[in-house]
Amino acid sequence: MKYKDYYAALGVDRTATADQIKAAYRKLARKFHPDVSKEKDAEEKFKEVAEAYETLKDPEKRTAYDQLGRHRPGDEFRPPPDWQQSFGDTQFSFDDLDLADLFANLAGRSGGGGRRRANAPFPGQDFEAAVRLSFEQAYGGAEIEFDMAVPEPDENGFLRRVPRKIKVRIPKGVTDGQKLRVPGKGGKGINGGRDGDLYLDIAVESHPLYRAYGLDLHMDLPLAPWEAVLGATVELPTPAGRISLRVPAGTHAGQKLRVAGRGLARPDGTAGHLYAVAKIVVPTVVDERQRALYGQLQDASTFNPRAHLT
Repeated sequence: MKYKDYYAALGVDRTATADQIKAAYRKLARKFHPDVSKEKDAEEKFKEVAEAYETLKDPEKRTAYDQLGRHRPGDEFRPPPDWQQSFGDTQFSFDDLDLADLFANLAGRSGGGGRRRANAPFPGQDFEAAVRLSFEQAYGGAEIEFDMAVPEPDENGFLRRVPRKIKVRIPKGVTDGQKLRVPGKGGKGINGGRDGDLYLDIAVESHPLYRAYGLDLHMDLPLAPWEAVLGATVELPTPAGRISLRVPAGTHAGQKLRVAGRGLARPDGTAGHLYAVAKIVVPTVVDERQRALYGQLQDASTFNPRAHLT
């Protein structure tokens, strides 16, 4: 029988705790899972890691493995003479036996304490998914449904990807780049353990009018030159409906006019603001009368927009 170093397979010391062994297995299982890994020989490495964890996670199997002694991986060896008396209920022929088969035969031999460990509650795995939302969905909230391949153990305890439809309620006011936790939408708990959580990485599509900065929204407000100089009341579209906005006289290009509370709003009442950014737009087509009026303004005005350059 050839020796396999299960501790080396998981990258842990022989003195590692059960939690350290579990953490190492989870990390390596994610790294080498054949459905997601780009590593060379990922499937073989995944099987090696799973085999090691299957033995080391069980206290009795781990004790039996430790009493086999230390050998170089791949070396031929036989268990000590008293090993089978302590751990083997049947006679083994070690000549053609694989180490994994040897420990598979120890399954179910634990007493009451082992059964209590096997029946202990275990929380489900947390999942993570990227979700793309329209601006309207982010602003008002929405119920969305998407397909996701989630890892589930098969009858042999090996992880496999299983397609699942996920339906979640997105609260209003989520922002681009936000990570949203959805409790209980992850993997199923074992033996009464709580279900895992689903973490959504939110991406919000751009909008032709509004630019989001956190909960605040910015939009361009085109103004005619006379509206900027004399002031005006203009109609402004907002995500919640159109409003009248007072533009003060002397508004300059780039000036931000704040509309309080008209940004993104969250269910807890937290809300951002809408900022209308003034943009002076000049007419490109003028008739003779308009041209003459502009000429009169030019003659009468002493305003020099380039005075700071002299």
